[in-house]
Amino acid sequence: MKQTTLMYKLVMAVTGLFLCFFLIIHLLGNLQLLSPPAIAREQFNWYSHLLSGNILIKIISYVLYLSIIAHAVYALILTRVNIKAQGSQYVYDKRGQVSSWNSRNMGILGTIILIFLVIHFKDYWYVYKFGHLPLDAKGNKDLYSIVISSFQQGWYIILYELSFIALGFHLLHGFFSASRTLGLYQPKYAKVVRVFGWAYSLLITFGFMLIPLYIYFNFNS
Repeated sequence: MKQTTLMYKLVMAVTGLFLCFFLIIHLLGNLQLLSPPAIAREQFNWYSHLLSGNILIKIISYVLYLSIIAHAVYALILTRVNIKAQGSQYVYDKRGQVSSWNSRNMGILGTIILIFLVIHFKDYWYVYKFGHLPLDAKGNKDLYSIVISSFQQGWYIILYELSFIALGFHLLHGFFSASRTLGLYQPKYAKVVRVFGWAYSLLITFGFMLIPLYIYFNFNS
């Protein structure tokens, strides 16, 4: 049973770290939206076209989809295994004294992120792949206009900001958990791992949170 659980954790760690790497690339691409509108439209639409037309990137995207599915499925399996291993609940639970809030609520955080991903894929990926978008001056699908339009809605901004806060807490715990599973969280490197984990989580969280707010306040003014 321990070997099986370890295998589940390894799958979670590997897929999680791949998704962490993808988030860096995704953030760098989305930061183009902070450019002046004329430049942002051309660059972002070209970037979107590149992602959909390059065979190497298509292969990576399939790995991404499989990683998201595997990460979610194995998270559910591990949750069930942990619940079964704990057995009956005690009246007085001291876990809150030795574990962080985000580590005890990874199920809730993961559910929020999963709901966000469904909405995100529906509004952008599905529309880009199967919708009838207008073309920009360069002949690329004008996904930029869809993004700008969606981020001018207050409720959409609130949804995104809350989802990215959940993502930040999820990343923070997930990064440390993965480093332990892969044997990287050793006394010699513990401080470096902690600093890197915090820096990465804050950078990704606030980077993604900045973009919708920037669009909302600049295009609604």
